[in-house]
Amino acid sequence: MKVHHLAKEKSILNKFLLELRSVSIQKDAMRFRRNIERIGEVLGYELSKNLVFESKEVTTPLGVKSTEIPVNDVVLCSILRAGLPLHNGLLNYFDDAENAFISAYRHHPNNDEEFEIVVEYFASPSIDGKTLLLVDPMLATGRSLVAVYEAIKKYGTPKKIQIVSVIGSTEGVEYIADFFPENTDLWIADIDEGLNDKGYIVPGLGDAGDLAYGVKE
Repeated sequence: MKVHHLAKEKSILNKFLLELRSVSIQKDAMRFRRNIERIGEVLGYELSKNLVFESKEVTTPLGVKSTEIPVNDVVLCSILRAGLPLHNGLLNYFDDAENAFISAYRHHPNNDEEFEIVVEYFASPSIDGKTLLLVDPMLATGRSLVAVYEAIKKYGTPKKIQIVSVIGSTEGVEYIADFFPENTDLWIADIDEGLNDKGYIVPGLGDAGDLAYGVKE
């Protein structure tokens, strides 16, 4: 798996990341969602350079111009609910993409820190032979992403998988590499070193779903 770690380069992306992490700025849920969306746009732009292009002619009022455009059949698949703002950012750029949604959550059967990943819902077009953009803002342990991939595999085999994430842990990135095809690309804004005893990224930013849409019971 090839990892594209965008925060290693100096860009406006880092300002959006700083605001996502800030305990004061992230309290503004609308700004939090918008910053994830903007990061999705940056990741989508960088990812687009890795697609297949072909030349297409366009007629202007004064002549004809040849332009290289991407020609991949793209399916955006986001993990509910935290993935929605990131999905919107990508959709701003891949506006002709097909869309899929899947639910995955941590279930604590013993009401302790041990958990299992439960996948309950998947709505998708055919993914056979297409470019699948698998969207999850937080790549912590990596177990959710692997569980989602195992569920999706029953519905077809994509030609190429591009994983899109905002913040991940080193452990999570290394974990998923063992489960996804070798030619998978991970496009991620930033990678943190640690996980706490509950499996949350440190320093991370907290619970992305709660910050974007409110605390769940």
